[in-house]
Amino acid sequence: MSRKRMVVALVALVALVALTSLTASAQDASTVISNASKAMGVDNLNSVMFYGSGANFGLGQNNNANGPWPRTNLNDYTRAIDFTQPASRATWVTYAAPVTGGPAVQANGQQNIAAANNAWAQHLEIWITPWGFLKGASANNATAKSQTVAGKRYSIVTWNTPQKAPSGESYRVVGYINPQNLVDKVETWLENPIFGDMLVEGIYTDYRDNNGFKFPGTIVQKRGGWPTFEAQLLGANPNPRNIQQLVTPPAAGQRGGAAAAGGGPAAPTGAQSEKLADGVYRITGGYVALAVEFSDHIVIFEGGPQNEARSQAIMAEAKRVIPNKPIRYSILSHHHFDHSSGLPAVVAEGVTIITHENNKAFLEKALNAPRTLAPDAMSKSGKKPKIETVAEKRVLQDASRTLEIHHIVGLPHADGMLIAYLPKERIVAFADMFNFPAANEPVPNPPVVGTQVFVDNFERLKLDFNTLVSVHPPNPDRPMTRGDVLKSLGRGN
Repeated sequence: MSRKRMVVALVALVALVALTSLTASAQDASTVISNASKAMGVDNLNSVMFYGSGANFGLGQNNNANGPWPRTNLNDYTRAIDFTQPASRATWVTYAAPVTGGPAVQANGQQNIAAANNAWAQHLEIWITPWGFLKGASANNATAKSQTVAGKRYSIVTWNTPQKAPSGESYRVVGYINPQNLVDKVETWLENPIFGDMLVEGIYTDYRDNNGFKFPGTIVQKRGGWPTFEAQLLGANPNPRNIQQLVTPPAAGQRGGAAAAGGGPAAPTGAQSEKLADGVYRITGGYVALAVEFSDHIVIFEGGPQNEARSQAIMAEAKRVIPNKPIRYSILSHHHFDHSSGLPAVVAEGVTIITHENNKAFLEKALNAPRTLAPDAMSKSGKKPKIETVAEKRVLQDASRTLEIHHIVGLPHADGMLIAYLPKERIVAFADMFNFPAANEPVPNPPVVGTQVFVDNFERLKLDFNTLVSVHPPNPDRPMTRGDVLKSLGRGN
């Protein structure tokens, strides 16, 4: 055979091997999904209802930035899923004490996922269940490979969703199927302002059998590395006859619980300001910020709250009322996500974040994560976060101004809470320790824990202030003073 014919034959052989490999891979995925569907009783499954008890965990609301999300126990937990619509409804009962102290309160909760709202943020709750994963894999051209993870051999099946991320990409869903053809874990990714491409994990263990229908006795969902939901299932029923009733929320006026966290209107982003002293401005229109003028720059207390748009509005207003000076520092009161979700915009502006030392490692890791699903101002700018810290006290000072940053100790809400204090202007800015009572309301009884902690701290630090600026404005919004704080504890000046 001539050399030319040998080359042609070799190329054809390589192409044939590649085609055979691709075909085998596709067949392997189909076989893996089919075997798991048969083993788990998914072949004729259109809907499911399961029940038990468990817990929800507050994403981004942990007391310590390096610890787990806070837990709220769920009693009488029931969830139904109709894969044909698709739609889902979960209900539960909670009994928990408020974070500010006081007696525990019983409340009904619910989560409703409708076919009309096709957002992946909601529908992933359907498709990362073990049964939903297999049905999604069967319908969406899945691929499969074999891999050993932590010493255990898995068939790893991957498929892409019909839903698109803000970037235009499909979301990716990855399932780990064990040698018994049971789904051990499902992973997907969801855009998040702090974590970027946030990993969402569904972990399924302790499988049980209901006449050929397999269901996990334990479910754990993680986001950002910590559990956000867990359940211990008492039972699960395939294809319940009343599935339409189970997934349909009660009509208006009928008994129903509060919607699950994550809904509600978008945060306002328009910013206005009022002058508190020369070069000191209270910026309103959403979460409140404090802009402070120095000789050649601006410092903002709480410059990255709520979302990117709100943060941009705060910075724009600060530069409007204090023109021709750059923003050098943005002081973060604490790490909770409703106070830090605008930080990517702060980073994009080239502003240095000041936070308590406890939060630095968490923020550096989170803000440096990939952001491919929803590119934000930070990822588009190419800038990296600049983070400086406070232990117990830090003073920002030049010839024109002194601003003190103090760490609040003994607060249940957050370990790394910071306040800003302007000694000359006698102004303190703070967040989330307490809400002022509405006008003419009686003194809270028992006293609010956060208010007591705040008073203990300003007395310990000997802060001589009169004006208070709260990130959460009072209702109705009005000037608040040191005397108002003491009055809310039933004390005089």
